[in-house]
Amino acid sequence: MTKDARIKSALAALVAGIVLWGGLPLLRHRRFDVPVVKGPGVTAVRRLSEFSPGLKGTAGDTNVYVLEGREPGGRALILGQTHSNEPEGMLAAVIFIENAVVEKGALYVIPFFNNSASRNTRAGDGYPLYYDVATDWGAQRFRFGNRDASPLDQWPDPDVYIHYPERQLLSYIDIRNTNRTWPGRARGTLMERVTFGAMELMRREGIDVAVDIHGAETMFPVTNCIVAPERSVKIASLASLTVKAREGFESHVEPSPAGFRGLSHREIGDHGPTLPFLLEAPIPFLDQPTGPKTVKFLLDGRDPFLLRLSKKKKLFVPYDESGWSLEKRVGQNLSVTLEIFRQFSKKTADRPIAVRGVPRYADVLKAGVGHFLADPAQAPAGGVVMN
Repeated sequence: MTKDARIKSALAALVAGIVLWGGLPLLRHRRFDVPVVKGPGVTAVRRLSEFSPGLKGTAGDTNVYVLEGREPGGRALILGQTHSNEPEGMLAAVIFIENAVVEKGALYVIPFFNNSASRNTRAGDGYPLYYDVATDWGAQRFRFGNRDASPLDQWPDPDVYIHYPERQLLSYIDIRNTNRTWPGRARGTLMERVTFGAMELMRREGIDVAVDIHGAETMFPVTNCIVAPERSVKIASLASLTVKAREGFESHVEPSPAGFRGLSHREIGDHGPTLPFLLEAPIPFLDQPTGPKTVKFLLDGRDPFLLRLSKKKKLFVPYDESGWSLEKRVGQNLSVTLEIFRQFSKKTADRPIAVRGVPRYADVLKAGVGHFLADPAQAPAGGVVMN
């Protein structure tokens, strides 16, 4: 072998080593499963592919937890991690799964709605791959994902995404965003099959209320709010007023824009009888500009740049040295969701949704998010589901 050939071989080996060294953490993240303990109210665990067969065997398939009440009533669906870089939705969903007991009606919970996105990351923004939530029994580790599904699971992206069925032109990357592909279609892209599965679940199971839980930047005007279409506005308004009066936090109502297609709070109501609501809790981690995207920042929501912007009145939420912690965000989502159920039950007395055992805003602020997470090691045989 000549000297040049040896140099080229060494360089090729070096490049291969760098690629392998950089790729292994991403592979481990993609394969990392999160345990969820079946709480006292869980009566079944199903798969979304039951409602959308085109998901079977793909990274779009995900678990659907069912909590069936002893008495008849209304039926509700909770979606967490539509966007997998907004963990407060998933954590609120898991707390429902591990703590809730449904007394009247039924509750369906999908904590990892965009499973592919939860196994994706955004290296260019310096996202962490994991974060740990302190609990009474140690620490629970979760994947930190991305807003959009992985290109490993859905590719290629088009130059322009044409929404089905409205044919509105959207950004190319929105084709991997499960909050742009509603109402979906059975033989569409992977994300369209995901949202189609949720629509089919709502149709087949007779879902009355759907709550899609998100987080939004403090610099984004649609944050710290309940987004609702015309049919849902009265319940949303009553829920907003009640939590402000009784629990002391703001969550105002934003109308769902009729001309912006593909969003859950628009398409669910336009393509079926279910009343949709989308919750947005402020998550400073998603803002730009901020300091480094550290796990600490994700959890406590404290950033000096945002504090300066707040003093100049550039943010859309109150912001001080205390930041906007995970406890605030998760607690807010829990209280607003429970209040939506309560207001629906008052309005529709023949289809009540009665849930007990779920903490509210003040409970989470006092005890912490981790206090309400169950220890998988203490669960009975068959009591843990990997997600």
